[in-house]
Amino acid sequence: MSESDQIQHSEDVQHRLREVQDLLARHKLVENLVHRQEMPRHDLVETLVHRQHLVELHRKLDAMHPADIAYVLEALPLDERLFVWDLVKTERDGEILLEVSDAVRETLIEAMDAKELVAATEQLDTDEIADLVPDLPSDVVDDVFRSLDHEEREQLRAAMSYPEDSVGALMDFDMVTVREDVTLEVVLRYLRLFDELPDHTDQLFVVDREETLRGVLPVDKLLVTDPEVHVSSVMTVEMFKLHAGDQADAAAQAFQRYDLVSAPVVDHHGKLIGRMTVNAVVDYIREESESELLSKAGLKEGEDIFASVWDSVKNRWSWLAINLVTAFVASRVIGAFEASIEKLVALAALMPIVAGIGGNSGNQTITMIVRAMALGQLHHEHARQLFIKEIQVALFNGVVWGGLLGLIAWTLYGSASLGFVMTSAMTLNLLLAASVGVGVPLLRQRLGGDPAVGSSVMITAVTDSGGFFIFLGLATLFQRIGWLAGGG
Repeated sequence: MSESDQIQHSEDVQHRLREVQDLLARHKLVENLVHRQEMPRHDLVETLVHRQHLVELHRKLDAMHPADIAYVLEALPLDERLFVWDLVKTERDGEILLEVSDAVRETLIEAMDAKELVAATEQLDTDEIADLVPDLPSDVVDDVFRSLDHEEREQLRAAMSYPEDSVGALMDFDMVTVREDVTLEVVLRYLRLFDELPDHTDQLFVVDREETLRGVLPVDKLLVTDPEVHVSSVMTVEMFKLHAGDQADAAAQAFQRYDLVSAPVVDHHGKLIGRMTVNAVVDYIREESESELLSKAGLKEGEDIFASVWDSVKNRWSWLAINLVTAFVASRVIGAFEASIEKLVALAALMPIVAGIGGNSGNQTITMIVRAMALGQLHHEHARQLFIKEIQVALFNGVVWGGLLGLIAWTLYGSASLGFVMTSAMTLNLLLAASVGVGVPLLRQRLGGDPAVGSSVMITAVTDSGGFFIFLGLATLFQRIGWLAGGG
């Protein structure tokens, strides 16, 4: 999809959201007016108006893609969200539950009874059911298992057995397999038996009688090759394949690097057990990007913007508590140098600059490091080389930009010593920011944690406290040896 198409699609979704919001507002307005009025046949008028708006909302929702309905639901307050949710056709519930965010999905599931939830999951493939199972009540999960046939139950158990960040958790069981000893004509006749092919079918998988993967048959070769040719003569033996236990990050990078649409997934015996498709990869990348963005801000998970106050508080409190401690430390650093600030008020005006630029530089470093880790480009044996490089970058920026700020401070306050303090403090704080920006993600990764979690909070805390201490400490030292006069 081109950039212009993406913009157009975004505008279309926004337009549909506004239409739904307008209908909800009109419905609520008319409903309130009718209730206030004393008129003959009151119930009939209310029913007619009510039905008119419901029919229009039904029509709008029926014409929308499940992903667009999910977008609308996420943008509505809880009461309106549940009202619209009740208007959605039951057979579309499962698809929409897959599309909405985890937080919004929770509110929708809470509003559904067990029968509705079972009916919603029955419309989905087993790999999609596996995505919903963690959010479903245990009794509903039992009912869902009982509603599946033996093969589907085994597939669901297999999908649920893999970690959520593995290929096995993301793979699709819906695929087309053929044998290598048949002709392409036989394959074409076989494909015509399908009502439709599985989504993103760009290749068929060639297996033997034990379901061991032998190769792949690209659909384009199938269509342009003589139908009398055997599959074994056309299939590709050298292929990219994944194992169920592989990390999803590595699979996503491979899809991006090789422009893949689908890839076979095999077990440790080489048997074909599923396939990975580009749509699952795109969804995974989007979710990981959102999670990383939230983690940097210290949020545990995506938050429903219309969630209750208590739910929002629980999601945010932990890193706010850490931030409170670090802010208190920074305030005590400033308090320790009150005498110096009283003698030279310019220090109060200049010290936020040192801390702010240090924080910005540290965030640049930590963002680059976390991204490199996510792409698998950074290993611990390269840590020393990377550390030296970032120290050199920080030293250059500190001398150049710190020198510029030092000249400005000299010009504004008429003190060359103050300008030198400014330059020195800026350089030292940028060196501190570089050290923390490299060290924190590497340390968190070594300890088994997410390198992105709280990184922005941590770097800001260190560069604030460190920047204040360095700047005010140097200023105090220069005052005591008489190189920095008070009142300048």
